Amino acid sequence: MSLKLKLGILAAGLMLSGCMQATTYEATNTSNFKPRDKEYLSKIKYTNTPVSEPFRRAIVEYHRKESPGSIVVDSDNHYLYYVLEGGKAIRYGITVGEEAMAWSGIAKIGSMTEWPAWHPTPSEISRLGVPTYVAPGPDNPMGSRAMYLYSGGKDTLFRLHGTNQPEYIGASISSGCIRLTNEDAIDLYNRVKVGTIVVVLEKNHGDSPYKSHLALQGGGNSNATP
Repeated sequence: MSLKLKLGILAAGLMLSGCMQATTYEATNTSNFKPRDKEYLSKIKYTNTPVSEPFRRAIVEYHRKESPGSIVVDSDNHYLYYVLEGGKAIRYGITVGEEAMAWSGIAKIGSMTEWPAWHPTPSEISRLGVPTYVAPGPDNPMGSRAMYLYSGGKDTLFRLHGTNQPEYIGASISSGCIRLTNEDAIDLYNRVKVGTIVVVLEKNHGDSPYKSHLALQGGGNSNATP
């Protein structure tokens, strides 16, 4: 990783809001891992780089008004929040899309997959020189879990998913999808369901007073079809 990127990740980690201070860091609970999780994670070929402290999973104070069970993605600061009861949230460090590839809006989780295959888009195939299909496995770029975002009943082609590049948590280098460490992706996957509201804040709106009308109506507790 370049020095410039390292400094950028460090600077982003220091941009913590005064209303969202970490209170409790959470260690990975491997008892929630399934046998395949343990098998695949024991066979990874990538370097499982530890996430820097500002981007480690933590329970934090949360002052926004989305309903418990909602997900809020703050791409500016490279955080994903899973909203809890009582003014708290679980905060995960994430990798987000480059500026030209970023997406924002309100969506729902339309489907969920454990250890997904990767089906690159035509633009990814052309730009990255990757194959048209990558089978599930410990080194698949989609990682351990994928949660597919739908808006207006249609697949947005953006996902919340794991990664085989944990060194980039806290950076903006993806093709637009929102990446978590494989361990954090498993943790989040176990908390959400199809229908969970996902609010991806617009650029320069991180930790803003913007309130999602849909999330206020019911957040992740909604049973509506995405």
